[in-house]
Amino acid sequence: MRLYGLLGFPLSHSFSQKYFTEKFQNLGLTDAIYENFSLPDISALQAILDHREGLEGFNITIPYKKAVLDFIDDSTQAVQEIGACNCVRINNGKLKGYNTDVVGFEQTIAPFLKPHHNKALILGTGGASAAVEWVLKKLGIVYLSVSRTASDHTIAYEQIDQEMMMSHKLVINTTPLGMYPNVGACPNLPYQFMTEQHHLFDLVYNPEETQFLAMGKAQGASIQNGWEMLILQAEESWRIWNEAI
Repeated sequence: MRLYGLLGFPLSHSFSQKYFTEKFQNLGLTDAIYENFSLPDISALQAILDHREGLEGFNITIPYKKAVLDFIDDSTQAVQEIGACNCVRINNGKLKGYNTDVVGFEQTIAPFLKPHHNKALILGTGGASAAVEWVLKKLGIVYLSVSRTASDHTIAYEQIDQEMMMSHKLVINTTPLGMYPNVGACPNLPYQFMTEQHHLFDLVYNPEETQFLAMGKAQGASIQNGWEMLILQAEESWRIWNEAI
């Protein structure tokens, strides 16, 4: 049996298991299974690697995209530069780390980018934000990272004023704010200064339209949620697990 899975904690609302189970059924694969590995501590991963026969690869989600790096033998340049991994392939006992978030994010946002989207605000500083930063660098888009407290590398939400909002017309939410069931929450932004030239991207996909997106939409901004990105990164994982060595 070919075994794949999702590593994270908690995994009460796992997209991946449902997606890949249906994918295996549609492909007629009776020898493949996708499980949730809900581990309260990353150290428990070693037992899975040692004892679960047929494990060929797994995805990683919150909070282990960085911690999993301690377990892998090799990684792509993107993983090394980002410092976060969300896909592992196992071949002959060796683990190689990939970041499929970069593929999903770039392919999803590219059709919406216009010349005036040359400066961005990235909300959040977790593993997903690192992938977004990597893509924006690749695309030549200048960005500021926003966190609850300012630091040498971030600004605080309170520092975002009208001038900054008008100069940064691409706003990307990488935080879980607004995710089900806390659908009333949203990043603390001066939404009144958004315009039809702004584009808002929310990595959250449940609900389909978060409060963050709804408030930008009310100002005329174009909006995207994280659903297509999720599909694309899942398909990239499947490609990685099945590509020839």
